[in-house]
Amino acid sequence: MQPSVSSTASRAAAVLLATAALLLAGLQAPAGAAVTEGTPPCFDPAAHGLAPASGAARGGDGLDHRPITAADQQRIAARTARLLAQQRAGGRQQRIRVPVRVHVMAAKNGAGNVSKRAIERQVAVMNRHFAGAESDVAAQTKVRFVLKGVDRFRNTRWHHDEQTRKYRKATRIGGARTLNIWLVDFGYLGIATFPWDYRARPHVDGVRVQFTSLPGGSQTNYDEGKTATHEVGHWLGLLHTFQGSCSETNDEVSDTPAQLDATSGCPPDDTDTCPLRAGVDPIHNYMDYSYDSCMDQFTPGQKRRMRQMWRAYRG
Repeated sequence: MQPSVSSTASRAAAVLLATAALLLAGLQAPAGAAVTEGTPPCFDPAAHGLAPASGAARGGDGLDHRPITAADQQRIAARTARLLAQQRAGGRQQRIRVPVRVHVMAAKNGAGNVSKRAIERQVAVMNRHFAGAESDVAAQTKVRFVLKGVDRFRNTRWHHDEQTRKYRKATRIGGARTLNIWLVDFGYLGIATFPWDYRARPHVDGVRVQFTSLPGGSQTNYDEGKTATHEVGHWLGLLHTFQGSCSETNDEVSDTPAQLDATSGCPPDDTDTCPLRAGVDPIHNYMDYSYDSCMDQFTPGQKRRMRQMWRAYRG
C-alpha cells in the first residue's frame, strides 16, 4: 500500500532536514524521547501524544511506553549487564514458557466482552510471531505463551481504562514471569511496561490492548493481533526500531537499521529515512508502527535481547 502524497512529501522533507543537520553538525540525529506504564501517578497519556486507536498510525505522534532517553538507555544497559554478569554463564539456552492471564474489562452493557476463542486465537498468533522458523535456531525466540486463565469484569470505567492503576493492582495475577493482558476500549492501540520497571512497580506490570485489535477484530488496519505482539515485545525488553532516530545507539539492536521516525501505513520496502546509516527502514518489524499487514518479523538480535532481558529481570 502506497502512502498518501501529503504523507510522502512530509516524510521526504523530514529526511532532507535530518540529513542536512547531520552533514552540517557532523553528528548523529538527537535521540528521540519515547512513552509506558511505570510512570508517576499523574501520568496522562494524552499529554504525551499517545495516539487514538483510530489514528493514521499505530502510535500516531506519540509512543506506547514511558519516556526513554539516551541517558536512560545507558543506565538500563549498564544495569542489565551487571545482572547478567551475576548469573552463571554458559549452557544451552532453554525455552521460555510465559504464563498468560487475560483480563477482559467489559462495560456494564457487555461491550468488549470478547470470547475465549478470540483470546485463544490471540495467544496462538503471538506464539507464531515469536516462534520464528523452527528449522533455524537463530530465528527462534524460544518464547512460548501459555494461556493460564481468563478473568472477566463488568465495569464501564475500567472498560475505558479509567482508574487504570487501581484496576490493575486489583486484578493483576502472578509475579515477574506472568504476562498480564488487559483488554480495554481506550484511545490507543496498546500500552506496555518494561521488564526493568517491574521491581519498582510490580502491581501495574503487563500490557493493555485495544480489544478490537485482536485477530478478526474491527480495528481497521490493526486487526491481526499484532498490537499485542508489539506490546509484548516491550514487555520483554524491546524498544521501538525508531528509538533514538538516526543515532548510533538507536534501539540497541545491531541488526535493526536506524530509522528517523515511526512508520505509518505500509510504505515501499526501499524507504530509507536515515540515508547516512546502513540499511533501509525496518518497516516489516513488529516493533515499528506499520499496519498489521506489513509486520512479519523480529530480527535475531531482537530475539537475543528478549532472552537476555528475561534472564536479567523476569527469569
